Amino acid sequence: MAQSDFLYPDNPKRRQEVNRLHQQLLDCLSDSFDVTNKLTEVLNTHLGCRLASIEMKRDGTIKENCDIIIQAIMKIQKELQKVDEALKDKLEPTLYRKLQDIKERETEKIAIVQKVISVILGEATSAASAVAVKLVGSNITTGIINKLVTVLAQIGASLLGSIGVAVLGLGIDMIVRAILGAVEKTQLQAAIKSYEEHLVEFKSASEKYNHAITEITNTVKHQMK
Repeated sequence: MAQSDFLYPDNPKRRQEVNRLHQQLLDCLSDSFDVTNKLTEVLNTHLGCRLASIEMKRDGTIKENCDIIIQAIMKIQKELQKVDEALKDKLEPTLYRKLQDIKERETEKIAIVQKVISVILGEATSAASAVAVKLVGSNITTGIINKLVTVLAQIGASLLGSIGVAVLGLGIDMIVRAILGAVEKTQLQAAIKSYEEHLVEFKSASEKYNHAITEITNTVKHQMK
């Protein structure tokens, strides 16, 4: 038992709680890496992008890993902006506006993009048109991606940002020391509060991101049948 446990008898439970919350945060972080790579593969395959996949930096901090995902998403957004600009340039204004209209049926949007996608990409496939519609003609998807970036930036700038992702291989006491540098009631409470607050938003943003990209990959599979 740590010496401070005599002064703060609830500390052992708090250590376990910090450990549990840290694992949940890493699970969300890992999911975001996987989903971003899934999106990268879709863009490379169907929109002719040349984006690199990303890997979690196991010996890095939470902030460093958040930054890796943020930078990857920013590169993805630049590629999508190029496609959006090309569509705006090639389509008649009325047709381009239909792409941005959330009331317009998705099948109609795909048909609109199909008219010019070959000029943009050099070839025309329904899968490419579907990806363009899902990612360029959807404010919902854009909002989900932007929300994830915002949450990742907040986590990186928080108390949690400097924590190493690899501390789970240590014992619980060592984890807490690695996270806080000391074991005291007030520090453990602050860590738990920070984890809980950020996890609520991160889980929500991560799940929506995962759902949106999974929907895109499922649409692509359907178009390729």
